[in-house]
Amino acid sequence: MASLFSFSGIAWCLVTQTNALAGFTSPYTPTGRSALIPAPPWHYAGQLMSLELKVARDAAQALLPAGFTATGMGAAHFCDWQSTTDGTELLDPVYAQYKELILLVEAEYAGQRVFYCPFIYVDQDLSLARGWLQGWPKKIGSVWITRSYALDHPAAAPLRAGVRLGASLAVKDRRLAEAAINLTGEGADPIGFLAAPAYGLVASTTLLGDAPDRGTPTLARAVMSEKQISTAHGATGELQLYASPRDEVSLLGPEEVVRASTCAVALTVDGATTQ
Repeated sequence: MASLFSFSGIAWCLVTQTNALAGFTSPYTPTGRSALIPAPPWHYAGQLMSLELKVARDAAQALLPAGFTATGMGAAHFCDWQSTTDGTELLDPVYAQYKELILLVEAEYAGQRVFYCPFIYVDQDLSLARGWLQGWPKKIGSVWITRSYALDHPAAAPLRAGVRLGASLAVKDRRLAEAAINLTGEGADPIGFLAAPAYGLVASTTLLGDAPDRGTPTLARAVMSEKQISTAHGATGELQLYASPRDEVSLLGPEEVVRASTCAVALTVDGATTQ
């Protein structure tokens, strides 16, 4: 419904929204199909290259919210994911596949060992939107990870002793991270968010009102189910994090890579919680 009025000789039209629009997120349309992401549950499977890090405790503590105490440890996960809601994305893989780098600070919180995520980079807008709703502070970046195939061939990088795998992150044309691991042929225990809960901060930033409002940052973590982890292949590793004018990942430049691994992971995100 529309109405016309005139001001200073100019005709203006006010439009009142009367038709029902659908969608879990914008864009909102009558069918909701154009929404950037649908509502959970969101199902994921992927290959992870993980590194357990010794980091500067003071630098790590400066990145933590109140109530968290840095242990001097952290983790990095380079991930090659495939995700779906109802299976349709698997038939149109540009909507399913993405890569990311997760950087975590290990901490003590409420008497428990946990992780907090100060930085995470992804190469898909779908993943970025899902992450923000869960407290993952995602930004867009370019992530590359060596793929492995169960073949005895120079290009296959099979998961066996002596094979080396690499990964990198670039943001706004600047390389911010690069890693390499050397498989030992031994097994490995879970690292990072595969071993303990991981938290982030979520806030309802808005321009509505008298002044821009960043909202109140609130602790959040994903509610996960159906988690499966394959046999992890142990490795030694190295990681470099580089300085950048606008991305402060170098604050977590590791003093030492304690251990590393690669494994396959599957999980479902059902929602998020502050607990």
